[in-house]
Amino acid sequence: MNPRYMRKAQTQRERERERERGEMADTTRGVGPSSPSIERPTVFIPDAWAEKADAIAYHCETSPPPVTLICGAKNTGKSTFSRHLLNTLLTRRQDSYSSPLERGYLSHPIKRRFGASTGYDMLVEMLRYFVPTHVVKIRITVDSKNLPPGAFWLDENEEVQVNVIDIDAARQDSSNRSVLVRKDARLMRDLRLIAYIRQCFPSDMNIMTYKELAHALASLPPYQVPISAVKVMHLHCKVPNNENFHSLNATIVGLAMNYGKSADSEPCVPWCFGLGIVRSIDVSNGLLYIITPVPHCNLEKVDLLLQGFIEIPTCLLQVSGCLSPYMSTNVMHRIEAPDMNAQPRCQSHAE
Repeated sequence: MNPRYMRKAQTQRERERERERGEMADTTRGVGPSSPSIERPTVFIPDAWAEKADAIAYHCETSPPPVTLICGAKNTGKSTFSRHLLNTLLTRRQDSYSSPLERGYLSHPIKRRFGASTGYDMLVEMLRYFVPTHVVKIRITVDSKNLPPGAFWLDENEEVQVNVIDIDAARQDSSNRSVLVRKDARLMRDLRLIAYIRQCFPSDMNIMTYKELAHALASLPPYQVPISAVKVMHLHCKVPNNENFHSLNATIVGLAMNYGKSADSEPCVPWCFGLGIVRSIDVSNGLLYIITPVPHCNLEKVDLLLQGFIEIPTCLLQVSGCLSPYMSTNVMHRIEAPDMNAQPRCQSHAE
């Protein structure tokens, strides 16, 4: 090969590697201690947002404490305001004996988004159910995307004491108009999962690209779990009994502990310790192979696997030289059936 083209190809590979390193750094920025040398980007909080958050925090001194719901169009800043409000509430109570929240330990809130056809009705039902004392509505300049004014979820003759707070979205265009922030929802979900899975490795381990993380996962010894020690709950569908465990192969599952029923015979919500990847299933020997950052002390309590529709990011499956799903014999730790509560009380939905 011509040396000039070899140098050109090498330069191109170096550029791609540098770009991939930058993307990987973005996924780990602000995820606890996983990347201490990378500075978090500054989050802009408008003065109006800070004032409203302080006002809500002031009401926390009352009894009962306030219940706050933040709503608005997609990508208006609901998550950012929620994080700022939460940090304001925490530092208001703990500023005398705790370190300032600068590293985004609460940077990944759990939220639900609904399609335009059902979102409004769902929001109204949630507002009526939670009965919040404070409702924060984030607005943009385009009125058609904003929620109705006032307490729109209440009937005309219904009187409920609620403080409705209207704020403008933080992002503005050149004409100082509040606008939406364009985001790729699927990409954001993948980045959160990648940041979570990265916790399977020590924080000082040099993993800078998706490819390096994928190779590290492929070589990571999994936990070995007896199939008889766990039950499966399929959250969104029914699965035939003979496919109950096969359906878990190469999927992300919730690792939970089932509480059975309470004293009044009402079913209790399982406690989920975290997520895990089912790397493979050895049906003949009755074993599951699971990768997870959940501590072993919590894994000993797991007797229930929750299967939803969370998908493994594609970039972690495309590993040269590895097949997915794949079998591994270099097991990190065998979690014995007694440790996993071999007689779980919750039955699979498929049963």
